[in-house]
Amino acid sequence: MSLEAAVREPNFLIFLTDQHRADHLGCYGNPVVRTPHIDALADRGSRFERFYVSNPVCMPNRGAMMTGRMPSVTGARGNGVPLPLESVTFADVLSEFGYHTALIGKSHLQNMEDRPPALPPEAKVTTRQSKRYAEARRVDLHAPAYRQELRSSWERPEHQLTLPYYGFQDVVLCNHHADECFGDYLRWLQKHHPEVAGRIGREHGRRDPEFVAPQAWHTQLDEFQYPTHYIAEQSMDWLTRHTVERPGQPFALMCSFPDPHHPWTPPGRYWDMYDPDQMALPPTATRTEGAERHVQWLQRERADGRAQLETPRMFAAQAREIQEIIALTYGMISNIDDRIGMIMARLRELDLERDTVVIFTSDHGDLMGDHGIMLKGPLHYDGLVRVPFIWADPEGSAGARDDLGSSMDLGPSILRRANISSPSGVQGCPLFDEHGGALASGRSGVLIEESQQRAYVGFETPVQVRTLVTQRYRLSLYHEGDWGELYDLQEDPQECHNLWDDEGSRGLRQSLVEELARTLMRHTDMCPKPTSLA
Repeated sequence: MSLEAAVREPNFLIFLTDQHRADHLGCYGNPVVRTPHIDALADRGSRFERFYVSNPVCMPNRGAMMTGRMPSVTGARGNGVPLPLESVTFADVLSEFGYHTALIGKSHLQNMEDRPPALPPEAKVTTRQSKRYAEARRVDLHAPAYRQELRSSWERPEHQLTLPYYGFQDVVLCNHHADECFGDYLRWLQKHHPEVAGRIGREHGRRDPEFVAPQAWHTQLDEFQYPTHYIAEQSMDWLTRHTVERPGQPFALMCSFPDPHHPWTPPGRYWDMYDPDQMALPPTATRTEGAERHVQWLQRERADGRAQLETPRMFAAQAREIQEIIALTYGMISNIDDRIGMIMARLRELDLERDTVVIFTSDHGDLMGDHGIMLKGPLHYDGLVRVPFIWADPEGSAGARDDLGSSMDLGPSILRRANISSPSGVQGCPLFDEHGGALASGRSGVLIEESQQRAYVGFETPVQVRTLVTQRYRLSLYHEGDWGELYDLQEDPQECHNLWDDEGSRGLRQSLVEELARTLMRHTDMCPKPTSLA
């Protein structure tokens, strides 16, 4: 395709949130949380009711979104494993065809912290073997190029990302979560608000005596100093500069918010925008009878005082904690929604809305009290693995869609809409054509992977699970042991009755395990293509 043809293609504005489940939006049926600007996108666009992650953890699923490939194929199979820089992303391809690309906000395609991994100790491994493997992969994950997002790297004043970064020609980095973010954001805060820059994070936050929830504090930042507002302002400024400096050139801007991920620190008026007393508990929040073995393990851990309440690892939560966390999460979401409204207003001011496809999605969900569990982990309940996906296209039609979508479909859909073919090896499906018309995914099931660093929830080795979600069922198969999960989502939407060992469901289980095996085979990496018979 020529550059002249590419410049006539639509712009793309991608809103990405972090740890945001689908039913935490008004347009997905939530009667409490106020999200009028996101709802307005859904009203004029396509809203996917059955859109699932490729992996319910940040780094692997962000890599899948960028490449259109499963985490086991990209190599970034879990948190702590950076996406190889040699990966081809949709931003790379758009740049090649004349688009200007930018990322503003959280990236997390590489590690953010220097903490050691949680893997159990291993026997000694020869360094010669390790080096040969790294050379064969052409990836040295300890090289400086893979330390670009580390907090310690950003503590050096001269540090900057090497651009383009995974295909993004401009990057304004705001990594981590809540009021503990760093990168370009922290440098801005230190320059313009030095009086509060040294008083951020949990050690400076004020704990509310009326709150019992862990990881919740009043931030020292007001809403205009908070990362969410910074990302919105930077996005608005970028759109204005692009219009002036590159008139007529198509763009793809990813606006990536670190919220509503824990810790829960909504600033100012967003802290008490929602009353915890008015927050309904999830139907399964206090369920104890018939709980699955991984849920029972977390419940025992909490009862024994061993739960890790101040870390990113999931934990069994008490009813009041769940109510408070939901209220604070809603406040963070409404803050995001207000900032999306600001960005959309700038888009209209610049007369760009009629030429721009606006997308809203999240990297994964949160259990948020389902089955009494908080955060994320190898429990593939609906609230964790199903995320919002809204595609508002000036040329497309509006309405809900119930075909099975995957996070891998983001890149292929963008490229197809831009009338560009996906690179070889892409496993996701385009959900829209070059005119904005709907393309059915054609999937009978969605594959979800998870390969944990941790050995927990009753397993002796790091947890590995593969899940297949069909229109009616959810099957999860664990690597260790002979145990699994099988739920009829039509008859049992709360996923309370595991049919894995049900005698009458043995044939169903067998057929779904076979379908999972075939789905895994379809997602085998077929790149590079053979160049000869032998």
